[in-house]
Amino acid sequence: MVLYISIGVILIFVLWGAIAPEKLASTATSLFDFSIANFGWFFLISTFSFLVCAFYLAFSKYGRIKLGQDDDEPEYSTASWFAMLFSAGMGIGLVFWGVAEPLSHYLTPPEGAAGASTEAARLAMRYSFFHWGIHPWAIYTMISLTLAYFQFRKGKKGLISAVFSPILGKVSEGWVGGAIDTLAIIATAFGVATSLGLGALQINGGLNHMFGITIHSTVQVIIIAVVTVLFLLSATTGLDKGIRILSNTNLIIAVLLMTFVLVVGPTSFILDLFTSTLGGYLQNLIYMSLRMTPFTQGTWVGVWTLFYWAWWIAWGPFVGTFIARVSKGRTIKEFVLGVLLVPSLFSFIWFSVFGGTGLHLELFDHYPIAAAADKDVTSALFLTLEQLPVGHVIAFIATLLILTFFVTSADSATFVLGMLSTKGNPNPSNRVKIVWGILQSAIAIVLLMSGGLSGLQTASIVAAVPFAVIIIGMCVSLIVSLREDEKKLRSKEQKRLRKIDELLRENEA
Repeated sequence: MVLYISIGVILIFVLWGAIAPEKLASTATSLFDFSIANFGWFFLISTFSFLVCAFYLAFSKYGRIKLGQDDDEPEYSTASWFAMLFSAGMGIGLVFWGVAEPLSHYLTPPEGAAGASTEAARLAMRYSFFHWGIHPWAIYTMISLTLAYFQFRKGKKGLISAVFSPILGKVSEGWVGGAIDTLAIIATAFGVATSLGLGALQINGGLNHMFGITIHSTVQVIIIAVVTVLFLLSATTGLDKGIRILSNTNLIIAVLLMTFVLVVGPTSFILDLFTSTLGGYLQNLIYMSLRMTPFTQGTWVGVWTLFYWAWWIAWGPFVGTFIARVSKGRTIKEFVLGVLLVPSLFSFIWFSVFGGTGLHLELFDHYPIAAAADKDVTSALFLTLEQLPVGHVIAFIATLLILTFFVTSADSATFVLGMLSTKGNPNPSNRVKIVWGILQSAIAIVLLMSGGLSGLQTASIVAAVPFAVIIIGMCVSLIVSLREDEKKLRSKEQKRLRKIDELLRENEA
């Protein structure tokens, strides 16, 4: 039933976007603006609370509990695990926004700073760290931790609804649970479909910049078709061969590309920038986490921070479900610190290298990248790379990296949609994955041709308000269950110690 309702709702929105894209966009924008105006405080407080909760669980008495049985070992190596969660979480976004976001903030900075100033450059990097750092990963951490705990330690199905049994009981198996799972499927399908469409636009922009290939819907449809074939080939080979190998390849290419730019770019400037920005980020973490502008009625926080928080929450079901699936056998402490800190640190280095290079060109070489990026965001990365030695070759590698990250994200999403629509089956059939893969691509093509992509993207973000409430419920359910689990572990430990004590006394006697 969940599958049919989900597909029905998805098709209704797709038809709406195809027939009346402007109406969909205006309606979705109105709903999003309403949620930001009235629930912006809720997004900030809830996201900050997820971060606090994650650190608490890692360093509390619950940190030693395994996501699985006590003798379970991790299913994947630590390196492969990092690669998979990073690729699914935000790999493509980093490639696209690594230069573009700092330059955008440089021209229109927060906190009342003057645009294109030294202070604007400082704030641009700090808020780029903030938007791509531990906060989004805290959202993913709490969703994936809860799912992994209930799936691998409690033997529940890999469904979001299944984690509510400690607080809702049998109700979680009825229509309430069905509604939660339906919302998760719709949010995932919308998010990935819009990313496929927007990704096609980005790749088309890169090909146009390098080879003069026309920016046209026909080219974009061909790009989506190629990506679809690639991610379906990967999806049908399973986690071990498909997603794992592709994720490892992505990470290797990304590290090599980043290292090259660091070495041939303004190395000392980048290292100084990373150090000072990290210090400013840590110093102002709580302030930025809860920053609103009630007295000035400014729009910057809503346009950037609240949009990002809503987007990460809307993507939470997809990324959280996937990370949970590949995390069996790790302790809660190992899981939280791994998911929360390692990808965040990589993001900080990435923005320092690429954003720092772009800002250096703008500030010291007087190359007008910011103005060009303001007109066309997709050009920021390629304009920056072209100023480096063998720039055209590096730009081509960056385009290839964008393509492979898209394949990995779509592949992971197809796997997750297959799980969610087959009652939490951890290994959905190839037939189900192929159906979802083709459906996602068809949605992207239809909306790309009709101009309804932005409307669907905004519509998917509107789901963030109810899903933030769901994540809070997941956190409560997890803590309730962990308390019971910890009591059992403590009782088991006490029995073991008593038995040892009895044996020692017998030997002494």
